[in-house]
Amino acid sequence: MTLLLPRADGTTYVYEPCRTPLPATAGTSPLTSRTVFSAAHVVADPYVDISPDSPAAVDWDATLAFRRHLWAQGLGVAEAMDTAQRGMGLDWKGAAELITRSAAEAKSVGGAIACGVGTDQLTDAADLLTVRAAYEEQLALVESSGAQVILMASRALAATAKSPDDYLETYGHLLRQASEPVILHWLGPMFDPALTGYWGSEDLDAATETFLEVISAHPDKVDGIKISLLDPKREIALRRRLPNGVRCYTGDDFNYPELIAGDERGFSHALLGIFDPLAPLAAQAVRHLDTGDTKAFRACLDPTVELSRHLFQTPTRFYKTGVVFLAWLAGHQSHFTMVGGFQSARSLPHLCRAYELADALGLFPDPALAESRMKSLLTVYGVQQ
Repeated sequence: MTLLLPRADGTTYVYEPCRTPLPATAGTSPLTSRTVFSAAHVVADPYVDISPDSPAAVDWDATLAFRRHLWAQGLGVAEAMDTAQRGMGLDWKGAAELITRSAAEAKSVGGAIACGVGTDQLTDAADLLTVRAAYEEQLALVESSGAQVILMASRALAATAKSPDDYLETYGHLLRQASEPVILHWLGPMFDPALTGYWGSEDLDAATETFLEVISAHPDKVDGIKISLLDPKREIALRRRLPNGVRCYTGDDFNYPELIAGDERGFSHALLGIFDPLAPLAAQAVRHLDTGDTKAFRACLDPTVELSRHLFQTPTRFYKTGVVFLAWLAGHQSHFTMVGGFQSARSLPHLCRAYELADALGLFPDPALAESRMKSLLTVYGVQQ
């Protein structure tokens, strides 16, 4: 069977799907050479009658089942991050429940989990004390759940802070309160335009100095930093300046193979949204690194970069649509519906190209199911097969 797929210019082309999936590679031992988290998506409940203004309706069984899939590969779960549509369909109340449920599930299966702490319960303009209190509320919930803390970049702080000193004061206060070392998260404006000028400057060199000042003042409270700037040279330069014991977790969904592989002066660990659809391949690749085989690691992951760059193309913040789309095709959920209705955020040609690239990588455990679901989507869009 072949599929007739549309191009961006309105023409169509015939595609013959792959017939051979990747072999099952669920890990039986933990990854040792790198610490690897996959930021995980949420599965919407399509049967709840809600409006675009309603709180998110989440299918908890399917959402937690997907996290078990990630843990089974040997990956950790980065929970309630932007991949879970935090601030794009999932509000704080939904995120709090997601954190509580996922942390409990992690305990039951022995899976690693780190959860996002932000300020998204704030809906109005705030002063710095209000921003700090919002962070504290979320920090307390994540710590009480037993999960590791990821201090996320805050839209409210970006809108309120007047200088780098406001960031130094806010983060210093939070780090002193944290009971265990946290992961700091620098999310670039390509992922969220509201974070433009974070750390007190749109000049990334100046922002980097403030960021490093926060870390150097509290190295015992910082497990690591997650950098999502899509600039490998900047990430490498930054990780070389980190205090001993502070890890760099790459969040660069364009250049992750080279950054994780590293060089003679170090490497990055990983906390990536693209490892949601790539989980089996990602785990397989890192296990090559565990044996010291960097060449096999690159051979495994390098071919995935074209798919990742496609999913994360501008406007980058809508990459979640492609992630959920591939989860549906792979059989991890029964529908292609997203909280907030964001299944409509990418065009049909974009989704078709994502299908083709993922299929060529063998990412679908059941290629016939993916093909059937792709055909049903094309029919809904009026592309006759």
